[in-house]
Amino acid sequence: MTKYILVSGGVVSGIGKGVIASSTGLLLKTAGLKVTAIKIDPYMNIDAGTMRPTEHGEVYVLNDGGEVDLDLGNYERYLDVTLSKDNNITTGKIYREVIDKERRGEYLGRTVQIVPHITNAIQDWIERVSKIPADDTGEEPDVCIVELGGTVGDIESAPFVEAMRQFQFRVGHENFALIHVSLVPDMHGEQKTKPTQTTVHALRGLGLLPDLIACRLLVPQPLQPATKDKISMFCHVSSEQVFGVHDVSSVYHVPLLLQSQGIVEYLRKRLNLASLNITPEMVTKGQSLATRWRGMTRGQERLFDEVRIVLVGKYTDLKDSYMSVIKALEHSAFRVHRKLILQWVESTDLESETQDSNPANYHDAWRALVGAGGILVPGGFGQRGTEGMILAIKWAREQKVPFLGICLGFQLAVVEWARSVLSIPDAHSTEFGEDTKSPFIIFMPEISRTHMGGTMRLGLRPTVFEPEAEAWSKIRKLYGGAGKIWERHRHRYEVNPQYVDQLQASGLPFVGKDEKGERMQVLELKDHPFFVGLQAHPEFCTRPLNPSPPFLGFVAASCGGAVLEEQLEEQVESFHPPHPEESMVSEEVLRKNTQEHLLVNGSGDLTP
Repeated sequence: MTKYILVSGGVVSGIGKGVIASSTGLLLKTAGLKVTAIKIDPYMNIDAGTMRPTEHGEVYVLNDGGEVDLDLGNYERYLDVTLSKDNNITTGKIYREVIDKERRGEYLGRTVQIVPHITNAIQDWIERVSKIPADDTGEEPDVCIVELGGTVGDIESAPFVEAMRQFQFRVGHENFALIHVSLVPDMHGEQKTKPTQTTVHALRGLGLLPDLIACRLLVPQPLQPATKDKISMFCHVSSEQVFGVHDVSSVYHVPLLLQSQGIVEYLRKRLNLASLNITPEMVTKGQSLATRWRGMTRGQERLFDEVRIVLVGKYTDLKDSYMSVIKALEHSAFRVHRKLILQWVESTDLESETQDSNPANYHDAWRALVGAGGILVPGGFGQRGTEGMILAIKWAREQKVPFLGICLGFQLAVVEWARSVLSIPDAHSTEFGEDTKSPFIIFMPEISRTHMGGTMRLGLRPTVFEPEAEAWSKIRKLYGGAGKIWERHRHRYEVNPQYVDQLQASGLPFVGKDEKGERMQVLELKDHPFFVGLQAHPEFCTRPLNPSPPFLGFVAASCGGAVLEEQLEEQVESFHPPHPEESMVSEEVLRKNTQEHLLVNGSGDLTP
């Protein structure tokens, strides 16, 4: 029987349930267990794909093309697993499934209600997805971490809370545990317990009794023993069931913080983990993981040399919009033993001193750019800020500053080259104007123009490196010298095939293309310390102990040529992709699946 651990939250949202859930799963993996994870988002959207980054944070993309909540990125990174879109449950998905069943007559004319039909659908979904293999063993997971988004008491989450109340009896007491994460405010040194008492009281009133209470403190000071005893007394749990999670120097220290308070030992007893069949091989793998994780976190504390990266983006008001990009930079900095100094530049601030109501922003932005060790232009949508990004790309190219362009950054690097090198000043993308006279970036022909959700070029896609670039391409060496690689994509626009020959003849090599050689997916300048652009989003596949190759090369180059050469040699010897073999399928299969998805969802006819 699969063991289930539900992670709920109280008082306020956004206090770190995802990190605590991921850290708990990581600790169970170090004990030799196979772990998977599910995120419940109580919003009505089918998925996160149509949400603004500045409202909900990053839209995380999975191998199967699922556009999901950013917490699934935490799960994949911490647990080193590959999840599917079904690992993200939303109210929209559940209601659509139930309504579809009702339309097909599967309820035999009965009145369809929240209880039992919606709650049963939630339970069935969790039980089904929890059995799907998620790691390289290909075996059914031992433990499933289920994170319930939002806070207890939200009207949106009520059906899910009721479903989980029922679920604990469906699977049995020995197979279900609840971790409740609650804010403990620090008022001038006094830790207040009343909010936690209130949320636990509300949770118990709904029929869910917390087994562990994770007290989240937004200060560096740990949970005081007196506070712990008070929460124990008024929340009807023993003191060993109360954990403190205070601010630490890095989120990668959270697993060690939880471990030091005995969370694994408690869950081992509470869920009778000894009854599971844990092989000696899994125990050894778990011990190796624990050793490497401790080594990584200890190494962080000893970092003194810095690497200064400037991120030029358009969603910098909410840093979570670039969550995976930040993590990819962090993981790469760990590998090269540098402390990451990440500076944020709003791309519009680079555009014109006269357009900005605060001229200081313009000068500050350019001061940061000029002092950068490396310049990163990530993905995005819409015209706002694109001219500032183009200026940043031009600076990086001409001044030989290491550069990495992701998705939109890749496309704008093509536009910048066309304007500056080919002397075509009106070169642009049709995303920003259908009547563009020199459309170097165009809308992909098979993409729906009427339906937004799930209709982009999504998921894990292959890229084939050009043979003639093998001798000199840094990006290919970063992938271990492989001739074909897989990265996750999320885009509607691509480089216009009509201009490819002209671009390459002028000195802009596209070293990576799709399997047919029709789509440009990787560009790299030969006579530059590091100038690379990818149509894909490699940040979605980064791991703390296995950094994304393009980001690793970029950060290494930002530290200096010697550091980059060292990493190139190491990657050729040791790189391994984080994807299971079965997810590496041809572009034709992926395109067929995309077309079937669009047609099923009523997007109309497609032009291949």
